[in-house]
Amino acid sequence: MPELPEVETVRRTLDTLIRGKTIERVTASLPRILQKPDDPAAFAAMLEGRTFRSVERRGKFLRLLMDGLTLVSHLRMEGRYGLYRREDPVEPHTHVIFHFTDGTELRYKDVRQFGTMHLFAPGEEWTAPPLNKLGQEPLSDDFTPESFAKAISRRTTKIKPLLLNQEVIVGLGNIYVDEALHAAGIHPERSAESLSRKEKDRLYYAIVDTLSAAVEAGGSSVKSYVNGQGEMGMFQHRLKAYGRTGEPCLTCGRPIEKSAVGGRGTHVCPSCQRAPRGTRPVPQADRRNAVKRRLDGQG
Repeated sequence: MPELPEVETVRRTLDTLIRGKTIERVTASLPRILQKPDDPAAFAAMLEGRTFRSVERRGKFLRLLMDGLTLVSHLRMEGRYGLYRREDPVEPHTHVIFHFTDGTELRYKDVRQFGTMHLFAPGEEWTAPPLNKLGQEPLSDDFTPESFAKAISRRTTKIKPLLLNQEVIVGLGNIYVDEALHAAGIHPERSAESLSRKEKDRLYYAIVDTLSAAVEAGGSSVKSYVNGQGEMGMFQHRLKAYGRTGEPCLTCGRPIEKSAVGGRGTHVCPSCQRAPRGTRPVPQADRRNAVKRRLDGQG
């Protein structure tokens, strides 16, 4: 799933590509992507004649601002936008097309079909799902060491699942949580309440620095992510923990280990990120084998 750096890169690309373009009509072939309104005809009618003014972001959500309307879009697993000429062949899995008056088209393609689109009157999007319960924005001026420490203090939850909770901090996913925790030297199974103030500050700066560097590099193209112009991100070449199972830690040389924390694949240096006392990480392969043995027993 695209995380904050990837969505921010898409935002910047789209803002350049579609700002000032006016919608002539909309074609929607997969109704379940349309959440508000959920009727394709009503969705298309609301957009006809609207002009895109800017593209903004909140967490992993895009906010496409038009005159008198806001489109809130989530790419989910593999959603992507691209600008095409009207005569260009329509690729498979293209589910929504914004036909512009200048002969170009903004096409939304989604192989997994998990993406969502909501239409709101300006300002209404902040008081309703999906934006109304989002947590702190980690690249905003309001995100400070103090606000971060307050958000995670007295939480008994393991720090990794807590950082993945979009109601606490927005935009972080599996890649950048692993990277930030590695940079801060904090094991993902530590409880949030166990962190000292010095560790919280270290983690705060690791989050900000990691996300900022990833945005600068255009995000990480670990799987299928590309920006609105079909270009890959480059931050995957700078990852120090995520996806490096068995490779030497770039800090100490110990092999990076992969286990499961909160049901998510997690990459850790056992030397730089000391596990809390009494913790024995369970390798993902062992978990899969245990599940298979249980299923075989039931069979």
